Amino acid sequence: MSPRLNDRVLTLVLSGAAIVSGGLVLLVFLFLAKQSLPAIVSVGISRLFFDSHWHPTATNPQFGVWPMIAGSCLVTIGAIGWALPVGLGTAVAIEFYSFKYVMGFLTRFIELLGGVPSVVFGFWGLVSLVPAISYFHPPGQSLIAGILVLGLMVAPTVALTSLTAIRSVPSEYRRGAVALGVGRVRFICSIVVPTAARGIAGGALLAAARAIGETMAVLMVCGNIPQIPKNLFEPIRTVTANIALEMGDDTVFHRSVLFLTGLVLMLVVMIILGIVEPFRKRVAYE
Repeated sequence: MSPRLNDRVLTLVLSGAAIVSGGLVLLVFLFLAKQSLPAIVSVGISRLFFDSHWHPTATNPQFGVWPMIAGSCLVTIGAIGWALPVGLGTAVAIEFYSFKYVMGFLTRFIELLGGVPSVVFGFWGLVSLVPAISYFHPPGQSLIAGILVLGLMVAPTVALTSLTAIRSVPSEYRRGAVALGVGRVRFICSIVVPTAARGIAGGALLAAARAIGETMAVLMVCGNIPQIPKNLFEPIRTVTANIALEMGDDTVFHRSVLFLTGLVLMLVVMIILGIVEPFRKRVAYE
């Protein structure tokens, strides 16, 4: 088989894989949209997204999904808010401040931490973190517990992707900085981090995608009360936890609302991608 024919075959195979992947995403979107129609038609968009009460089994049911959407957004933003500097700091420490034999050990340890199942993090948070928070501010199962557990879960993703991005910075930059007498801190802050910003942003995006779609950990530590929290110590319920808790209900409208929340979650991820992608492109060309 000639090299040109090999290239054509590989192009067809990769194009087919891309079409199948895109088609699966489209099918999932259409399925969620179809299952959501009864809720949209019967309940109405305004009651679904502007009502802050969730009482699906009451005599006069209320299907306000806004508390769950707010809970998912708050816990994700909070988790990324502390996981990003911790993960980036860990990557910088491994690359520039650790010995070679320590560097390998720390990298393997972070990879191991990133592979721990989410239910293990949730169980640790339930038996250790929640009682500690409850000691200072009951009830313990709260927004801050979810932020801390999710941040710990996604910090390895941020650290590993940031480490890869930092190591992709051309070695000529380091030699040039040494020749100019640039200090290590100045070199890291002014050259390495800006040059690796695209990869760091990609790591933060992957971490946010994992955090906003997490179920078991937040189910165990956040308290599962559908409300908009007034402070970090109040319980919340996320979209994913709400689906997991109530998917067994047989009411048509109730199930349809749950499918609608899944559709909203998918749209939120698409919006995040839409916001981050132009930033990544802009950084790439600077």
